[in-house]
Amino acid sequence: MSYLSISTWSLHRLLGPLRWTEWNSETKSHTTREQEQPEITTLLNLPQEAAKRGFQALEICHFHFPSTKTEYLQQLKTSFHAANMKFDTLLVDYGDLTSSDESKRVADFSYIRKWIDIASICGAKQIRVIAGDAAPTDEAAIAKSAAALTELAAYGKSKSVHVISENFRLLTSTAESSLKLLELTNHSVGFITDFGNYHGAGKIEEIGATTPYSVSVHVKPTYDQAGIPDRDELINYLNKVKSTGFDGAYVLIYDGPGDMWEGLERVKAIVSPILLTEC
Repeated sequence: MSYLSISTWSLHRLLGPLRWTEWNSETKSHTTREQEQPEITTLLNLPQEAAKRGFQALEICHFHFPSTKTEYLQQLKTSFHAANMKFDTLLVDYGDLTSSDESKRVADFSYIRKWIDIASICGAKQIRVIAGDAAPTDEAAIAKSAAALTELAAYGKSKSVHVISENFRLLTSTAESSLKLLELTNHSVGFITDFGNYHGAGKIEEIGATTPYSVSVHVKPTYDQAGIPDRDELINYLNKVKSTGFDGAYVLIYDGPGDMWEGLERVKAIVSPILLTEC
């Protein structure tokens, strides 16, 4: 049965500093760059806050973790249980499994594997891994990514964490390349379909093509300058998703102006009635 979820990206102006992972090509190592943001709500308090607002699950971006120490991760897991909330997906927003720089590719693979360990400790059901930054027409890159994702999926399974990817970044920027990737993993890897990450005249058909293989959809509307979503466009996307028989998580995404909770409520007001209706 479908349910409502939110990504911490939709609240990124409220959750404290963003800790971006970057690659230092000189030292051949990962570094962290902090971007200051106010902390109105702590990550530990977010499950309870989201539950009060009628959401059933959360996705957490890796750059929102203030600590990856075991004690903190266990506290985060407890906060989800206390709020009766699902920790659906840990979103790793870094890594290129198709990099031509072999040292970076190997280091990124290891980095992602460590985040699988983190996901296991804090109770995340899934971990989203970026497929790669190579062109979607690069068949060799798709095969390389699929092989790496398959290996990560096997490791994730040993940790009770499902590895998934997304139509996020260049390699999976088309439905065709996304589906090729999933087929090469023998569908051991799950998927997220993000409404905002396919483009062009065939966008709605691309959304419909990958939704049947998706554990969740990122409901990312187009907004005007006041942060009001394009209702008609969003309903078209949602109806396409419903027509495929999708029954996973609808993850609301808001990155418009003004209060982020209020922005999410505007999206929720459009999505909720459609979740309650039959195709």
